[in-house]
Amino acid sequence: MNVDIGNALDGDLGLARADLDALDDRVGDAHERIERGRAEAEHGYAALNLPETCDPEPIRRAASGFDPDHLLTVGIGGSALGAATLTDALGSGVDCRYLDNVDPAWVRATLDDVALSNTVVNVVSRSGTTAETLSNFLVVRRAMESAGVDWTERTVVTTGGEGNLRAMADEHDLPALDVPEGVPGRFSALSTVGLFAAAVAGVDLDELLAGAAAEADRLAGSLFESPAYAYGATAYALAERGAATNAVMPYAESLERFAEWFAQLWAESLGKDGGGQTPARALGATDQHSQLQLYRAGPADKLVTLVRPRGSADTPIPETDLEGLSYLGGSSLGELLDAEFRATEASLAAAGRENVRIEIDRVDERGIGELLYGMEAACVLYGELAGVSTFTQPAVEWGKKAARGLLGGGDFAEADAVSEKRRLEVE
Repeated sequence: MNVDIGNALDGDLGLARADLDALDDRVGDAHERIERGRAEAEHGYAALNLPETCDPEPIRRAASGFDPDHLLTVGIGGSALGAATLTDALGSGVDCRYLDNVDPAWVRATLDDVALSNTVVNVVSRSGTTAETLSNFLVVRRAMESAGVDWTERTVVTTGGEGNLRAMADEHDLPALDVPEGVPGRFSALSTVGLFAAAVAGVDLDELLAGAAAEADRLAGSLFESPAYAYGATAYALAERGAATNAVMPYAESLERFAEWFAQLWAESLGKDGGGQTPARALGATDQHSQLQLYRAGPADKLVTLVRPRGSADTPIPETDLEGLSYLGGSSLGELLDAEFRATEASLAAAGRENVRIEIDRVDERGIGELLYGMEAACVLYGELAGVSTFTQPAVEWGKKAARGLLGGGDFAEADAVSEKRRLEVE
């Protein structure tokens, strides 16, 4: 992974090279704290050890008994987004779907659109009690039974050592993968949580973990020696100067889900104590026509993160006699996308709007491993510099308790607060 922070300097928010030089001592201290956390496998920091601690063999064994047309992952948040990122970018030959919402019409349409007799279901929940996940799984199980499919022959569970899912797996002798200890869901893509779907979809797990390990080896005590830390430190420094939004814009259709994964990682980890950055998802070149106007000419309160592979398969553009378009003939879609990327980057810089370029060699296992690990390390560094509790999510837990109480799952003060909603209705 390569990170170019040149266009983050001397823009409207006033970040200078001297500011990064001054910040670098704090980066060194943060790196020492991160390394201590990794050495002790402390909660959260253990995620940065996954390239070494994740054993892909049990995952491959669990996936090897199936040759499905469809894979249906039932999970939400970190229990689905990492797997979706991997299969969208790297999978082939298997139709991978993710039930990560409880919209009833959408769930029904998804189940109607797959052949349940040749579908593998992976239900993922660390606690085994996640309401959305278990509700969707019960719906899937009933649909399989109604279709005459033995769900116990086509279900793999990924969960913790205790809870409803573990008990169900034991009762029905289902294949069960262990969620790693000390790894929050949004940091779990490179573990059993994300890798079962990847294995079913034909992804080379060894190469993926090797890419992540290569990026781990590049962590160092200076932001000028580590791409991940360069990004994390620059994002933090800009946020301190008013970059309240981080617009992540991959220039590869296969990386669109990566932007969704990044949004959870960044928002849930860093949105604490009145700080953090709001992640915005964009896609190059599509959103040059829908969002770039705001990023270039709107409020100077954003960092734009441009992500792309340096190489990919290409498609030539045919010659044409159409007036004004002849210049396109003889070039390719890849060359056009590259021109769009560089033009967007230069356009933002010319307007004084800060942007960072992140590149991987290709959208392949090694490149995606580098990218996911690098962003996780960047996020952890940002959290250390900001002094926040990176690995907790108390605001999310509040909402879970409120919803559970509304459904009769317990007596929670959070549920009582729902009835106190202020109303000003216009009909």
